[in-house]
Amino acid sequence: MTAKRYLMCRPTHFAVTYRINPWMDPTAPYDNALAVSQWENLRRVFLDLGHTVDLIEPLPGLPDMVFAANGGTIIDGRALGVQFRDAERADEAPAYAAWFRENGFEVTMPKHDNEGEGDILLAGELLLAGTGFRTAHASHAETQEFLRRPVVTLQLVDPAYYHLDTALCVLDERNIAYLPSAFSPGSQAVLRQLFPDAIIATPEDAAVLGLNAVSDGRNVVLPVQATHLTEELRKAGYHPIGVDVSELRKAGGGPKCCTLEVRS
Repeated sequence: MTAKRYLMCRPTHFAVTYRINPWMDPTAPYDNALAVSQWENLRRVFLDLGHTVDLIEPLPGLPDMVFAANGGTIIDGRALGVQFRDAERADEAPAYAAWFRENGFEVTMPKHDNEGEGDILLAGELLLAGTGFRTAHASHAETQEFLRRPVVTLQLVDPAYYHLDTALCVLDERNIAYLPSAFSPGSQAVLRQLFPDAIIATPEDAAVLGLNAVSDGRNVVLPVQATHLTEELRKAGYHPIGVDVSELRKAGGGPKCCTLEVRS
């Protein structure tokens, strides 16, 4: 296990009042107090594992700001900000960029849609970069240029898995877990070549956002409802830790969505 530093945002203003992904239903009930309680438990799990958790101030009118992973991508002290596809989330971008600057990171803002670690995941020396729904393919070149790591473009094809981090989890520097059907045939072939020992999730795992997980290389924090994936992780030598963030799933988010890794 490697001790990590994470940035999180308390879901003080969490709500489901608009629909920008298939998980969201503004007509369905949601429970803000339950969302806060589930988030607090997730934060406590990270702290109990020995990780550091920084907090960014939640802003009123931004119910999805809890999903800190979308706030940027931080590698080697360089922070690539974000540009959201949807107007409902646009004001999150400057808030996260301001936090990065205040905490001493070199910040640049993308010219194309880029939704941070929702679609940009560091796997060893590679940046796995999703496109198809939120992050523009054109942003992958500027991501590589600023973060100075080779980018592997992966085409997402299932609207339910609109961000890369809903369809793929980086487990450690050498391995991942993913749902093949969320990717185009060409991207599936690339993933098989890069990660021949990958853990393959079932559609049932993915349907509870089981792949929206946070791994420190040994401990994998994932939705408790992803029972098959939990067992597969255990068989592969990882230590799965189940958490219930079902209220946040009503907005299309899980543990990883709530967690931005801060790499100094």
